[in-house]
Amino acid sequence: MEKLRYAMVGGGRGAFIGGVHRQAMALDGQMQLVAGALSSNPDKALASGRELGLADDRNHPSWQALLDDELRRPAAERIDFVSIVTPNHLHYPVARAFAAAGIDVVCDKPLVHTSEQARDLIAAAGKTGVVFAVTYNYTGYPLVRQARHMVASGQLGEIRKVVVEYHQGWLSTLLEGTGNPQADWRTDPARSGIAGSIGDIGSHAENLAATITGLEIEALCADLATFVPGRRLDDDGSVLLRYRNGARGVLLASQIAAGCENDLRIRVFGSQGSLSWRQEDPNRLLHAPLDAPQRILTRNGPSLCPAALKAARLPAGHPEAFLEAFANLYAGVAEAIRARREGRPLAPLEGDFPRLADGARGVRFIERTVESARSEVKWVLY
Repeated sequence: MEKLRYAMVGGGRGAFIGGVHRQAMALDGQMQLVAGALSSNPDKALASGRELGLADDRNHPSWQALLDDELRRPAAERIDFVSIVTPNHLHYPVARAFAAAGIDVVCDKPLVHTSEQARDLIAAAGKTGVVFAVTYNYTGYPLVRQARHMVASGQLGEIRKVVVEYHQGWLSTLLEGTGNPQADWRTDPARSGIAGSIGDIGSHAENLAATITGLEIEALCADLATFVPGRRLDDDGSVLLRYRNGARGVLLASQIAAGCENDLRIRVFGSQGSLSWRQEDPNRLLHAPLDAPQRILTRNGPSLCPAALKAARLPAGHPEAFLEAFANLYAGVAEAIRARREGRPLAPLEGDFPRLADGARGVRFIERTVESARSEVKWVLY
């Protein structure tokens, strides 16, 4: 099987997430980095590409130059997809240009700044039929897929309540004032968008809840706060949710939770039992049936569904986590790209990754949360 050729936009020197994406893609040996525009600073972009071994003629000072070069090349030499790992404000122009050119796209989250941009991106991608993935990476964990299966197959009965929390403590001080590049762009409205913590990690929490439960939000009531003096965006958020099936939800997202590292967790309560999962203990899923003993399901252990087993690479007891979850999304992308090239539908269990519609829903969640937080009429229809 030939490797898929990809280009990366962003993710050069000093960038955290670009290296994560590249390492994840390397795990299964299906993808090869062949081109890039690795920074918005031309000199830094070229230096980063040289460090990664890119050929000079495919190492570009800007994403526009990258796209122009790809379109000049014969089809057999072009990239198969682009991975966009820039700060949020560049997602829309880059993704739209590549999608409109018929090049498959993998884009980091949150997708774009506004729902208007999301709708335009959906239209552009629809015209060319490209594969478009949004890297809500926590959906790639095997036991998240197991939890999704258990809810969908009715093992919890009717879902009544969802509690999802994402707590970090790394922004408990004005870190952006020290020159930290990750804090700097995430707290800058021009680059991050209208939300801080609720956009950066709250959008992950929303996506995790939606992926596992399949529930649709009907209305929400939000309280956002900025605790650190001098910060321009929220660093803490609490959201009450009403779902269309009558269920209720609570979503908490904070980056000033001192002492917390990456504490993402979810609990789903149904009429016949509940589930509990933590990202910092990702290889265990607690299932508590109604009127029966609790049980702990383990990654690649007995009684898991096919989707969860497919997402596991190692025997039970050998920990898998963050990089493997990312790799599972990219494996699904590879399956979808190959199916598109071959003109065939995806087979069962193929192409398991968040789509453009998931990214657009996440943008709407951010907008409605900020709208509610700013309003005196707290409940906002979704």
